[in-house]
Amino acid sequence: VQLQASGGGLVQAGGSLRLSCAVSGRISSFARMGWYRQAPGMQRDFVAQIDSGGDTNYADSVKGRFTIARENAKNTAFLQMNSLKSEDTAVYYCNVFDEHYGGDYWGEGTLVTVSS
Repeated sequence: VQLQASGGGLVQAGGSLRLSCAVSGRISSFARMGWYRQAPGMQRDFVAQIDSGGDTNYADSVKGRFTIARENAKNTAFLQMNSLKSEDTAVYYCNVFDEHYGGDYWGEGTLVTVSS
């Protein structure tokens, strides 16, 4: 299983970006998809996740600004990020947790830089 994250870039504060995560390989329909981020010198933190039924969960710091979605037919996850702040600057990583097949997969990450 391979994950390819894309959509990062440089944006001004208040702007928007949409990240995509394309998953290749076999994952179960029960797999949970999520996004994490890691700022320079910091640990990797949870951002958002979506389960196979579409239930979502967000970190408090992004609630109301970020929206996670998935397209199961294409094994793709998205993260719509609005009202970006400088503190959102980080490398964003896509994650797939597939308990059915016993897999926990990570992509290489995509850099988001928010200028103030």
